Amino acid sequence: MNRNLQQSSSEQGANRAAAYASADVAFGGSDDEPALGAHLITQRRGYEHHGIYAGNGKVIHYAGFAKSAHRGPVEEVPLEQFADGHAVAVRPHPFPKFSGEETVLRARTRLGENRYRLLTNNCEHFCAWCLLGESRSEQVHECFTHPRAGVHALLCLVSAFVRNRMKIGHAVVNAV
Repeated sequence: MNRNLQQSSSEQGANRAAAYASADVAFGGSDDEPALGAHLITQRRGYEHHGIYAGNGKVIHYAGFAKSAHRGPVEEVPLEQFADGHAVAVRPHPFPKFSGEETVLRARTRLGENRYRLLTNNCEHFCAWCLLGESRSEQVHECFTHPRAGVHALLCLVSAFVRNRMKIGHAVVNAV
């Protein structure tokens, strides 16, 4: 078979990720409500944070290191808490394996799970599993295929980690 005409599954995944990222739809907020089971994204410094819209202004996400130096579990939080002051977009999935309701049910089966791993079980892996039935992260894939992007993401994560630690230390000093 002609190797140039056949794409590997990882190349297909990277192409899908690029298509999704370019097609993200800004979410307005107030009166606008995403569809049940929508894949929500909020851009953070150096990475995207992902969650599943559960309805009634709630999002299910893998907290990971989003709020502290300690990894957090899969949790259901208000949209405002998920956004953490950042804009929220909806990542369209033209052919999800599960309906919106099924996606939310799948997400809820993992509430409380606390097995976050940056490279193998992060918030993007979680959302892909909920929507598509397969755990994958295009961000992680990009970091491995483009080392410069990986170094940039790592530096941003370390910077955010240090900033959070300084906030915690400052709060403790002020409390004393």
